[in-house]
Amino acid sequence: MANADNSSLALEALRGLLRELPAEGAHRLPTERALAERLGISRRSVRRALEVLVAEGLVWRRQGSGTYAGPQPGGAPTPAPGPVDPMEVMEVRLRLEPQIAQLAALRARPEAIARITALVDRLDTTQDADERELWDSALHREIARATENRMFLAIFDALDGARRDARWRALRERARGAATLDLYQGQHRAIRDAIAAHDPVAAGDAMRAHILALNETLLRQTSLEALPDVE
Repeated sequence: MANADNSSLALEALRGLLRELPAEGAHRLPTERALAERLGISRRSVRRALEVLVAEGLVWRRQGSGTYAGPQPGGAPTPAPGPVDPMEVMEVRLRLEPQIAQLAALRARPEAIARITALVDRLDTTQDADERELWDSALHREIARATENRMFLAIFDALDGARRDARWRALRERARGAATLDLYQGQHRAIRDAIAAHDPVAAGDAMRAHILALNETLLRQTSLEALPDVE
């Protein structure tokens, strides 16, 4: 319904508008009336959404001039987003993926189990780092897909985007040796078997053990990165 009160929808739309703006310089936003007409949402909802963005420091207002996005004159510069922190990624994975595996065990249809099995088998034949990243991502995504919960899948896809970061890929490759690859594949099979048996407790435990093993190896690598060079 046009001009409906939906402040959450207005906020989502305004965030999208901000993402489309050039990163450099300040940009004057359209008036509340123009934004409301453009979004088909009431001015009250737009006003509320703008108040949230002001509180977050993403936009600012100049009396008599309007609302702006970008750096505020005289204000502290907005820090540029840093590179992906692998430990932050693993922290989220540890809290998310065991629950995904549990739900997959409860809901996975035979065709989903067949796809998971095929992906576990495909990982046995991977030849290089790029291929391993590709099929490992596909396996974990298929497990998320097996939950038949689109929100879980969307969250997983956002999190999995970290694999595109060059530092993440380099760190994961250094963390892989023959022993760890065998360990991870054994864990993948345990996850697959628990999902196939529709055992949510075993699936959650197997996924948790897998993520913890990954986390321990990556933590060891990041600790080594922090050590000074010794002549």
